[in-house]
Amino acid sequence: MTPTQLSHAVLRSVRDAVDGGELRVAALPERVGLRRPPRHVGAHVWSTGIALRLAGPAGLPAPEVAALLRRRLADEPGVADVDVTGGGFLTIALAADSDVALLRAALAAPPAPGHPDDPASDAARWAAVAGGDPAGGLLVQREENPLFLVRYARARCAGLVRAGADLGVVADPGAAPFELPAERELLTALGDGGRPAARLTAIADALLTVEAARPTLPRGDEKPGAVHRARLALAQAAGTVLADGLTALGVSAPERL
Repeated sequence: MTPTQLSHAVLRSVRDAVDGGELRVAALPERVGLRRPPRHVGAHVWSTGIALRLAGPAGLPAPEVAALLRRRLADEPGVADVDVTGGGFLTIALAADSDVALLRAALAAPPAPGHPDDPASDAARWAAVAGGDPAGGLLVQREENPLFLVRYARARCAGLVRAGADLGVVADPGAAPFELPAERELLTALGDGGRPAARLTAIADALLTVEAARPTLPRGDEKPGAVHRARLALAQAAGTVLADGLTALGVSAPERL
């Protein structure tokens, strides 16, 4: 189950509770916000305050609303556990294969159409959503510049995919587990929502941290193995998400820098 699928599952649980007469609200929410609970890192655990939003309109205590939703969510495929915490928050643990589902969803996305490389236009469009100086700092080719960081990380991922093809490494997100803290952080960034530019910057930063922590592809006389197939899938998924995000902002997403 991906974060998007989980959000839809939470909405289903609300509709089911309303249809069953256990929850009476005049209007159903159109979307559900998910966030990371404190001290949880990785793609497995999410929290939502949907019960607190519904408690007032329903005339029920938030923990009671959360308990109604918990019973339904616990039966959803891909959900491992659901707890009511903090006076009405739902903390949802996904099944262990949620990493694989997250990456496969990214890898299955069609390629972004892309935009021509135009540094001035790219800087202006990035600044429109993220701030910064389109005539100065956003044109600097350094990692301190978030626009350069994101585009560089995207190009780095594309380079890894090309190198993997040359070595005969086929991306497979389920080939090996992702256990390094840096890998968990990248999975967290890929699963998180939030403001587009901030999300892309977090993914790019996490991707480059992963690359500094360990190689994606075999080096020297090392033979390609399952771990390299999984690592390549992680890099390819990150590159796909970065390219899609840049394209959505009207910014070019180069395969080479």
